[in-house]
Amino acid sequence: MSPDPFKNLDPAQTVKVLPRYLAGPGPASPRTAWPFPFDKDWSLHQPEEETAFATSPCLRLWSSFGPQPDKPRKGTWTIAANRVPFGPAAWQITLDASTPVELLHDLHTELLDLYLEDRHSDRDWLYEDATAPYEAYAPLFARGWSHSVKTDGTQTFLAPDGLGGLRHRYATTGSDGPTWRAWGGYPSEPHWQARFSFGTPTTLVAAFTASLISTEPVHRTAQDVPFHTRHHLYVAAPVPARQTTGPLPVAPPPTSVGLGRSL
Repeated sequence: MSPDPFKNLDPAQTVKVLPRYLAGPGPASPRTAWPFPFDKDWSLHQPEEETAFATSPCLRLWSSFGPQPDKPRKGTWTIAANRVPFGPAAWQITLDASTPVELLHDLHTELLDLYLEDRHSDRDWLYEDATAPYEAYAPLFARGWSHSVKTDGTQTFLAPDGLGGLRHRYATTGSDGPTWRAWGGYPSEPHWQARFSFGTPTTLVAAFTASLISTEPVHRTAQDVPFHTRHHLYVAAPVPARQTTGPLPVAPPPTSVGLGRSL
C-alpha cells in the first residue's frame, strides 16, 4: 500500500487532488452545487436543515437536496423533469450526498444549459434528447477505462484503478432500475452512487462522465479527504493559504508533484 500522502499535512491545509471520483464530497451545499440564476427567475426554497428545492420558472424542472442531519455526509440529491407543472416525473436523477460536489456542479450547469436551449427552441430538449449513448462513455476509453458487455446488453466501464465505474443498460418505458449508474469506490461498496432513470437526457449523463474523468484537480482540505481513498489519490502541491477562502478556483494539472504520487 502506498504511504499516506496526507500524513504530514495540517488537517486544514488545502491541496489539489485527483481522481475526482475518490476526492470525497467537498463543500457540498446547494449553493455550491446549483448555478441557477436565483436573482432572476429561478426559485429557491431552503428551510434550515430541511430539504432545499430549486425550481425553474416554468415549474417543470426541479432539483432538491434532502440532508440527514443526524448522519453526516448522508442525504440525497434529486433532479427531475415533469412534462406539466407538478405532474409526475418524466425522468429523474438521484445522487448520494457523498458525491463529489464538482460532479454535482457540472451536472447542474449542463442541466441549466439544456433548460435554456429547450426554452428558446422548437425542440423539446429536456424530453427528446437525441444524443447517442456512446457520447457518454466513449471518452472513458481515452482514459484507459475497461469495458465489458453482458449478453443482455448491459455495459460496464471501470476506471484503471477499479475504484470508479459507469454502467449502461438499454431500457424501455416502465423498466425497473436506472438506465445509467455511476459510482466511486468498489462496485460492491461504493462511496457514492448516481442513478439516471429511463428518459434522462444523455447529454446530462455525458456532462457527468466528462466531469468524472476530468484531469483538472479539485480542492480539498486534508481532513476532508476520506481516509479509505487517500492512498489512491494523486496529490498536487498545497494551495497557498490566501486561496482557501471563498469559491475555490480549479487549476490545471501541475507539471510536477510536491506530495504523493505524480500526475
